[in-house]
Amino acid sequence: MDCRNALLRRAAAEVGVREKTGNNDGERVEEYLAVAGLKRGAPYCSAFISWLFKKEGFSQPRTGWSPALFPVSRLARSALPGNVFGVYFPELRRIAHVGMIERVDGDWCITIEANTGLLGGRDGEGVFRKRRHFRMIYRMADWVGPERRLK
Repeated sequence: MDCRNALLRRAAAEVGVREKTGNNDGERVEEYLAVAGLKRGAPYCSAFISWLFKKEGFSQPRTGWSPALFPVSRLARSALPGNVFGVYFPELRRIAHVGMIERVDGDWCITIEANTGLLGGRDGEGVFRKRRHFRMIYRMADWVGPERRLK
């Protein structure tokens, strides 16, 4: 659980980060993007997840493509703290927004996610703590266990 707690502490410390001009930019947002090899202006919810794992010494994931966070080998059935969740967008026919599960509260997940906003969309203005119903979550992935950290 230590790796999960470390990931969640780091994610919680990022809550409140905001884009500089509302165009997927700003010093911290660009740090997230760089981990996934993306340039300023690109969507960064997946890059944020990659940044969290890199900062905690994990070799993977490193992607800016949200569907890539859900390979069959990583799929999870339970909402453990530190697991990654994906939201499916029918109009795109794919997972198009991701975040990290902080904790479960009944039928709800308390999450930390980037490139979202107060309304919870996939194109927001920063890093927020959100409350999402399990019905909104399409997939979950476990990139932590068993301990896959480099440190």
